[in-house]
Parts: sequence; structure tokens; C-alpha cells
Amino acid sequence: MFSKTGPCIRQGRGKRRLRVPRVSGMNVRMLVNLLGRGLLFLSLAMVPCILLSYYTRGDDLFSLVTGFLISIVSALVMLIASFGPTGELRHREGFLFVALAWTLAGFLGALPFWLSGYIPDYLDALFETVSGFTTTGATILVQIDALPRGLLLWRSLIQWLGGMGIIVLTIAILPYLRVGGMQIFKAESPGPTVDKLKPRITETAKLLWGIYVGLTCLEIILLMVGGMNGFDAVCHGFTTMATGGFSVKSAGIASYNSAYIDAVITVFMLLGGASFTLHYFSLSGNPGRYLRSQEFRWYIGLFVAGMVVIMWSTRSMYGSFAEILRYVSFQTASIMTTTGYATYDYTRWPAAAQMTLLFLMLVGGSTGSTAGGMKVMRLGILIKYAHREILRLIHPHAVVTIKWDRVPVSQEVLSSVVGFSIYYVLIFAITSLILALLGVDFLTAVSAAMASISNIGPGLASVGPFASYADLPSLGKALLTFCMLVGRLEIYTVLVVLSPMFWRK
Repeated sequence: MFSKTGPCIRQGRGKRRLRVPRVSGMNVRMLVNLLGRGLLFLSLAMVPCILLSYYTRGDDLFSLVTGFLISIVSALVMLIASFGPTGELRHREGFLFVALAWTLAGFLGALPFWLSGYIPDYLDALFETVSGFTTTGATILVQIDALPRGLLLWRSLIQWLGGMGIIVLTIAILPYLRVGGMQIFKAESPGPTVDKLKPRITETAKLLWGIYVGLTCLEIILLMVGGMNGFDAVCHGFTTMATGGFSVKSAGIASYNSAYIDAVITVFMLLGGASFTLHYFSLSGNPGRYLRSQEFRWYIGLFVAGMVVIMWSTRSMYGSFAEILRYVSFQTASIMTTTGYATYDYTRWPAAAQMTLLFLMLVGGSTGSTAGGMKVMRLGILIKYAHREILRLIHPHAVVTIKWDRVPVSQEVLSSVVGFSIYYVLIFAITSLILALLGVDFLTAVSAAMASISNIGPGLASVGPFASYADLPSLGKALLTFCMLVGRLEIYTVLVVLSPMFWRK
């Protein structure tokens, strides 16, 4: 006997039938074709790094060329194998494509680091690469200055590409994805909602990337005006707008010792952590949308509140108000936007300041930004939800509507926010526990788990701003690599693909 879900076995009179689930068919040709196109773009992104390595006569030329050849051959094989009509991209295949694309990008993007010998352990190279693509900024490197310029550019470029998303960029340049493109955009874009600024998804993606490129170029120019050389300015422009935090210096931004550079990067970190939808409306002649946005007001309010608490608790550690404002504003912006830059070893700050930073790690930036974390909007909706439950206890029959930006929050969005928060805390707790079982101390385990799933990079204790993840156990690095990917894809995308129900008809 058969049913819609597969063969059924009757186990006797009056007993329920056991249904054996059947794996649903996937449009494999479509998936392979899209992955091939994504890898083709990734291969072409290596070309500037190869040219720079050749120009500077770096010893990384062979590794970059080899990584390029392996990537482009893989892409061409996929495209040839999937040649022909591919059909439409369905909802579930959009999720699978995003998860596979980011995973493949990590594995192939790690080849130049591994083949060069500068990161001899492939797991470490994969950790570094996934940290780059997910804009986490966690590193296993100790002497970053020792890397040749070709690899340093590749390290910065993968963060910049990951900032707005490789998938969104693919949508922007490949009109082929106009059918079903919104599935990919929803799966990859950060935040509980996706703003469609234009009627067609390709136009939306192009618009977002246009703003992203424009702000990056503006920051590069301003950094060069401040005395930073062209190469450093380009690399830091890439990693600031991506809120990634990879630097070309072992001492990071602190090596420049410039209040001007600190101020410029602080401003652009805050811009990167704000919604790009608001940037679009502002550039379209409607800057008032910033103040009318409830999330933006919360975003700035949390930044200012965190900065005030830290300034008060560290007031005896600095000589003047200007000095404390410079260092605290930079570090607060860096942590809240999940960029991860540092100009001061904040592990030396008092416990109150470090606890404030840990809270800001949890919150992160705005939805629709390049920042990680839970996002300000989710925090705001959760607070409103908790407040509504208190009101219901006082007035059981009252009808209380949760609103955001004066618009009622739908039950679908509310359920998504609550579910996301539960999974976020659960993954954070399990990761912290496993790291502790591997012999990692408490503060390092907790902050490393938080920094990875929130895509921040540096944490506290042994993984502080001027330390690295090199000494963590290999299993711990593998686990944190997975957490970085889960955090960047907003948890649901990865969990959906890993769910058995995803593979059933």
C-alpha cells in the first residue's frame, strides 16, 4: 500500500500505519548551475590579488594562481555539467543554494592561505576564510604583517564581498536569477524582514551594492587624506564597511595612532551597522527617515548609553575627556557594529565596561546592515513582547498590540523573532559548554562563542582584541567556524537545511 509520502506498512488490524518518508526531488541542475556561477565570480575576485602579488613579486603568487585555477575549473565543470534548461528556483532550493554557496566559498577561498604555507593547517585556513566571508574578524594569525600583500588584499576582499553578501552580488550582476531571486535574497539578507526597494530583486541588489561601493570609496579617500597609504586605506575601507575588522597590521588600527583615522573609522562603522535602506532614502533626499526609524533611534540610543557607562567606569584610566571620548567611542562602535577593531586592550577595562561590551556583542547592529548580532529590532520587539505579557497578567482581557514604527507586528514576524532568539541562546550555550569541556577557561569560552555567533571576532580573556584564536583546540575551531556561518546566515537558513523535514516531500 502506498500513500503520498511513500510506502505504508500495516502493522496489524487496528494499528496505525508506519509511513516511510521519501526524500523530495531537488532541481539539481539549477543548484549546480547557480553554484558554478557563484564560484566563477569568486575566481575572478582573485585576479586583483594575483596582479598585486605579481607586481610586488610576492611569494604568494603561486598559491593565489593555484587557488584561482582550482576555483575556476570547478566553476566551469559545474556550468558544463548543468548546461541546458534549468527551470525555476523554488523556495527550499533557495535556502540550500545559499548554505552551499557560503560553504564552498569558505573551502575554496582558504586555498591561497593554505597553499602559501603562511597558514599550514587547512582547518586554520578554513577558520580564517570563513571568518572573513562571514565578516567575523576572528583570526588565528599572530604576525599579520608577515603576510605578503596579495594575501592581505585577498583577506580584506573576502570580508568586503561577505559584507553585503556574495549571493546578493550574484543576483545584481546575473539577470539570470530574476526568476526566484527573492528566495535567495530572503535567505541571505540579515534581519527578520527584507526591504524590497525596487520592484525587481536585481534592481534592489544593484542599488544596495551601489550604496555599499560608494561609501567604501568615500572612506578610502578620507583615510588617505589622514595619511594612510593607498594599500592600507583600501584594505581598511573594505573591512570597515563590511563591519569585518580584518586589519593589515598586527596591532590593528592602534598602529596608526591617529585621532583623525579613529574618528573616520568610527563614523563608517556606525554607517555599516545601520540599515542600508535608510541610507538609500537619505541619499534619495529624505534624510528624515533616520529619525523616523524606531530601530535607528534605538541603535543610536544603545550606542550612546553603552558609551556613557564605559566612559564612567574607565574615567580614571585616561588623562582627559577628549582622550576617553576617542577610545571609548571607537571601541563601543566597533563592538556594537560587530566590526571588531581595537585601539586599546579593553580586557584591561573594569568589569562593568567589559560586561557592557558583552551586552553590545549580543545586540549587534541594525537589520538590513552588514553588522551581526541579534539585531536591534529583534531586541526591541522582544522587550515589547515581554511588556505585553506583563500587561496581560494585570489586565487578562485587554487586547495589546505590539507595534514597531507605528505598524502592528504580525504574528509571523513575532514568532520568527522569538524562535530566532531561542535558537540563538541555545546555540550560544551549547557552544560555550563544549568549549569549556575542551579545556577552555570560562570567560574565553563564553566570549568566543558570543563573538563567533554574533560575527564580532575578538572576545575577552585569551581571545581578546590583541590575541588570536590560534591556541584553541582544533575541535573548538571547527565548532566556532560552524557558529560563524550559522550567525552570518541568521541561524534559520542553516537549521532549515539541516532539518530532516527539509528533505521530505
